[in-house]
Amino acid sequence: MRIKDLAVIGMLSALLVAVQYSLSFLPNIELVSLLIIIYTLLLHKKTLYVISLFILLEGFLYGFGLWTINYLYIWFILYGLATVFRREQSALQWAVISGGYGFSFGALCAIPYFFMGLPEGTIRTGLQTAFAYWISGIPFDITHGIANFIIALVLFKPVYMILNLLINRDNS
Repeated sequence: MRIKDLAVIGMLSALLVAVQYSLSFLPNIELVSLLIIIYTLLLHKKTLYVISLFILLEGFLYGFGLWTINYLYIWFILYGLATVFRREQSALQWAVISGGYGFSFGALCAIPYFFMGLPEGTIRTGLQTAFAYWISGIPFDITHGIANFIIALVLFKPVYMILNLLINRDNS
C-alpha cells in the first residue's frame, strides 16, 4: 500500500468520525451510510480499512461497549451491499438501498441481544430479547430509513463527484 493510500484512508476515516459526531445530536440522521457507499464505489476493498479505522476511532471517542459489537458487522454489511450493487449509478437506486439499510439498522443491531438472552434460558428467550430490542427502536429505524433515503437522493451525485475528484486526482 502506498503512502497516498494510507493518507486517504486516514482522512476518509476521520471524515466519517467528524460527520457522525457533528450530527450526533440528531437521532438516527447520519451521513456515514452515504459515505461508506461512495467510498466502496471509489475505493473498493480499501474501504474495509476505512471502516475498520472508523470503528476504532469511534471506540476511542465514545468508549467500547455493546454498540462496538454492532459496528463490527453493521458497516461491513453496508460495504457488501454497495459492492453487490456497485454498477448502479442512479441516485434513486442508492437512496432506496440506503433507506432500506436505515430501516433495517435496528434489526441488525438486535443480533447481539439474541445472544445476551441465551444465558437466561433457551433460544426462545434469546429471540424474545432481540425482538424486544428491535421493536422498541422501530420509531428510530423509521427516522433512520427516511433520512438515509432523502440524504442519498439529494447528496449522492454531488458528494460522489467531489470525492471522485479528490481521491482519484493524479498528483504526479
